[in-house]
Amino acid sequence: MTAPADRVPTDRYRPTLRPDVLVSDEFLLGARSVHLVKNPRSGKSYEVGVKEHFLMARMDGTRGLDELGAEYAAEYGKRLGDANWQRLLGMLGVRGLLEGGPAAPPAETAETAETAATADEPPKRTLLRGTLPLVADADATADRLHRAFGFLLAAPFMVPLLLLITAMEVVAVARLGELVDGASALFTNPVLLAGVAALLWFSTALHELAHGVVARRYGGQVAEIGLRWRLPVVIMYCTVDNYLYLRTRWHRIATAVAGAVMNLVVLLPFCAVWLFVPVDDATGEALAGLLLLGSVQALAMLVPFPPLDGYKIAAQLCGATGLAASSREYVRLAVRRDPAAKAYPRRARTAYLGYTAGSLLVFAGIVAAVVALVVHLVAT
Repeated sequence: MTAPADRVPTDRYRPTLRPDVLVSDEFLLGARSVHLVKNPRSGKSYEVGVKEHFLMARMDGTRGLDELGAEYAAEYGKRLGDANWQRLLGMLGVRGLLEGGPAAPPAETAETAETAATADEPPKRTLLRGTLPLVADADATADRLHRAFGFLLAAPFMVPLLLLITAMEVVAVARLGELVDGASALFTNPVLLAGVAALLWFSTALHELAHGVVARRYGGQVAEIGLRWRLPVVIMYCTVDNYLYLRTRWHRIATAVAGAVMNLVVLLPFCAVWLFVPVDDATGEALAGLLLLGSVQALAMLVPFPPLDGYKIAAQLCGATGLAASSREYVRLAVRRDPAAKAYPRRARTAYLGYTAGSLLVFAGIVAAVVALVVHLVAT
C-alpha cells in the first residue's frame, strides 16, 4: 500500500513495483528521454522520465525510501523530499503499478467498467470495412507456431536463408529488365495474374504470422490474429501487444523485419525454378513477374514511413518513439532558428536529422525507380 498522504514512513516503507508491470527501454520523445510503462491489468500505458525510472527500477521490495533516496542522491546530486515522494508514490499507486496498491485510478475504473459492459459485443463491422479475429487465443496460436517452426530462427538455418535471399535479390537487380517484362506480360494474362495474386496474398498472411512467431520467441504477447478489410483489400493481421516492451532493441528490430524476410523466403523456390528449370515462355514470364512483384511487396514494407515495418525499424535504430512527429517538429524549429531547437540534446538532433535525411533519400529513390520503370515500359 502507498503511504498516507500526510507522511511517508521512510524508515519502514519498501515500495514494490508489481512484477507484471511492463517497462520499456529509454526512448527519445521530442527533446525528452522517456520510458514507457504499461499496466497489463488495465491496458493503460504511461510515460515516465529517466529519473522516475531510476527509482522505479529499484523498487523491488528490498529497499526502503531512505536507501532509494540515497541512491538517487548519489546519481543525481539531490535528495528527494517528502513532497517528491508523495507525488511519485501517489502516481504509481493510483495507476495500479505498486504491489498492494489500487488496481486503477478512479477515472480508469469508471472507464473500465463502461468498457466491461460492452466487452462481449463484437467490434462494429460493415461490408466496406472491419476486422474479424480468426482464433480465440492468438497468443497460444503463436506459441504453437513457434514450437513447430521456431528452430528455423536459429543461426544454422537463418544465416543460409538470409544469404539465399540476398543472392536472389542480387540476381533480381542484375536481370531487372527481364522481371519488368515478365510482370508486364503477366498483366495481360488474367489466369496467371490471379494465381500470382493468390500467392502474394498467401505471402502476406505468412508475413503477419512471422511477426507473431518472432515476437513470441523473444517473450512478446500476440493479442490478435485475424482478417482486416478495407474493400476491395482484404489482408490478415497479427497484433503484437507488447512490441515496445521486448527486452532489447534488436529483439524489436527482428520482430519488425520478420515479415519482409518471410515474404522473400516464400519467393526462393519460385526463383530456383525460374533460374534452373526449363519452362515455357508464359510460365517463365509469370515467375519473373512474381519475383518482381513479391520483391517489391517485401521491400516496400521496409520503407521507413509510418506505419510500415521499416518505420518501426528506423525508430528502434534511432532509439525513439513517435519518431516521425518528433523529427518534423525538430526540423521545423531548426529551419525557423527557433531557440527551442537548442533544447534538444545532441542524440535527439542526430536521430531526427538522420531520419529526415534518410526518408528524403528513400523517397527520392522511389520516385527515380518509378520514373525509370515508366521510361522502360514506354521504350518497349
